[in-house]
Amino acid sequence: MKSLYSKETAQEVVSRINKLNRQTPAQWGKMNVGQMLTHCQKPLEIAAGTLVPKTNKLIKFLFGKTAKKQLITQPEFKKNLPTFAEAKITDERVFETEKNKLIALIENFQAKGEAGLTKDEHPFFGKMSASDWDTLHVKHLDHHLRQFGV
Repeated sequence: MKSLYSKETAQEVVSRINKLNRQTPAQWGKMNVGQMLTHCQKPLEIAAGTLVPKTNKLIKFLFGKTAKKQLITQPEFKKNLPTFAEAKITDERVFETEKNKLIALIENFQAKGEAGLTKDEHPFFGKMSASDWDTLHVKHLDHHLRQFGV
């Protein structure tokens, strides 16, 4: 499994992002490329502790651990999975701005490593190891980059 803590993997992901342009079409889903770039920032912001989304405690209790286990053990994310409110991006975004923000977050995640992770539980998945954060980021970014053909 690739690791976003690895400089090589982070550079590979950034290289794939740099293949996108503002007209790159989605292979599936509702987001355009600028919206996807913004969407992909949200889990990295959660990991860094700069975004704390609102969660339904009952839904978290009933589904959080099971969802985390499924996402971590599946080889890749399924298409059109539901997301949390703060990651539902429906307004227009400036492609270059969002691309640069996402790249900066990826580079920051890689550079800080485990020390850059929030000490708080994930708002939906609950307790997360450094490996859990890493695996979910790698799979999430790969999922959306494949969504846009890169």
